[in-house]
Amino acid sequence: MSTTRSAAVLASGTANAAKLFVAALAFTSAYVGFAAYGNASSVPEPARSVTLSARELPISEQLATPARAGQVTVSVLADGGPGCAKSYVARSVLVNPDPAQGVHYGWRLARWSPATKAWRTYVVHHDGFAGATKTVEWRPQISGNPGWYRVEVTAEGAKTIKSDRFQVSC
Repeated sequence: MSTTRSAAVLASGTANAAKLFVAALAFTSAYVGFAAYGNASSVPEPARSVTLSARELPISEQLATPARAGQVTVSVLADGGPGCAKSYVARSVLVNPDPAQGVHYGWRLARWSPATKAWRTYVVHHDGFAGATKTVEWRPQISGNPGWYRVEVTAEGAKTIKSDRFQVSC
């Protein structure tokens, strides 16, 4: 190849590279200008409408049933959140044998263990009251752990009261 021809090819390649560089600069400038226009505070953001909705969840029949001494009732409050999250309400009436003194009591959510064939503690809660009787309520949550459960309440100097077992499934 001759020197003149090489110089012509080199010059045309350089010219093409320069044209591509100028085109890239023009595109980048246009993009930056458009983005700056979109972010400028003088341009109001378009209005968006939001629709809120709610749904009623029925209260279970067991919850509407008055709590009684010597019995624990358990009801599902709501389906809870995503997956296997459920909220429950356990209710009972406790009788204080000495109303002049306060009484401590404790709740226990127990889960059946097929491996040990026994009820194992899942969650506990302690509280107390003063007076002759009190309707007590506890709201445990079970999240992502299907199986058989029961709720127990124990007051000082009294026997443990156990609910019927109930199954949690996902």
